[in-house]
Amino acid sequence: MPVFTRLGLVGAARFSAGLGCAVALLLGMPTPPVAAQIWSRAAAKPAATRPVTALVRVPDPPADPPAVRTKLFQAAALANTFKDSEALGVYQDVLKINSQHYLALWQAAVLSVKIGARYTDETRKSAYFDAARQYADRALALRPEGGESNYAVALVLFNQATLYKAGARLEAFRDLRSHVYLATEHRPDLAKAWQLRGRWQYRVAHYNVLERLYSKLVLGGVPDGGDSREAMEDLAKALALAPQSLPLYYDLARMYKYQGRRRRAIATLEAAQKIPPITSEDLVILRSCSKLLPPLLRADARRQRQRVRLGKKAKPPVEALPLRTPTSLVPLPADTASKKP
Repeated sequence: MPVFTRLGLVGAARFSAGLGCAVALLLGMPTPPVAAQIWSRAAAKPAATRPVTALVRVPDPPADPPAVRTKLFQAAALANTFKDSEALGVYQDVLKINSQHYLALWQAAVLSVKIGARYTDETRKSAYFDAARQYADRALALRPEGGESNYAVALVLFNQATLYKAGARLEAFRDLRSHVYLATEHRPDLAKAWQLRGRWQYRVAHYNVLERLYSKLVLGGVPDGGDSREAMEDLAKALALAPQSLPLYYDLARMYKYQGRRRRAIATLEAAQKIPPITSEDLVILRSCSKLLPPLLRADARRQRQRVRLGKKAKPPVEALPLRTPTSLVPLPADTASKKP
């Protein structure tokens, strides 16, 4: 019997007993023992009142003033047209008006990293990265669980690590882990967060012997999560979210190549050739893809001729292979298991 039905029957029985007791008292008749107990108990105890909880409305964050909204639209338009320096300047103007503006802080951090990474001079590169770290830390202080703020911190740490010596670099990779996982957890729609997580996973998975030994003795162990298979899965998810991003094709193709997935690397590079470059950076990456492709094609042709000589059937042309969707939907074949040193 359902719980509510049992409760309803018990309440009805108690009401009937109490009503019979009251009628018996009015008519001068003896009361039934059970009814008398219920009646006396009800008279002895006042009815319990349930406390009423007041609903508290959480105040909405204050809306941006018109001047700030105008600048935010202007900065977004500049960033979308790849005018990063101008966009960064507009976000800095927003921060002069409101130093705690979350969107301006994390966008300023990302743009500072992007601009700094273009310099070959380590002094200027470091200056941009340090400024980016300040913006990212301020955004993280506002929203410690924010996907954008954690992505900004992880991006800064990953790029700053390229300027550090071995010990500081490994420490940065250790600190990066929690931020990059929080970024993908709270912003699963952010392709760059998945790309960064995949690159971090692959780098940690391929620590050399000395790096692993130092991490265990000094840093408390190798960070959890470094796995080549998961790295390729993360990049595949990023590519599904941003299918026009040439850096994703290049990163994923290199991982396939180094993991022995030659034909998958060829399919990825062939798909990259169909993406029109927009910026000068895209053109450089497309050229890198073009240089990476011919050796893989020659190696695959030799492999197919060897299969024919051994009496095996040659595999279909690589162009017929579709790019893999995120591996959360389609499992990887058995030969893509991670190869850790």
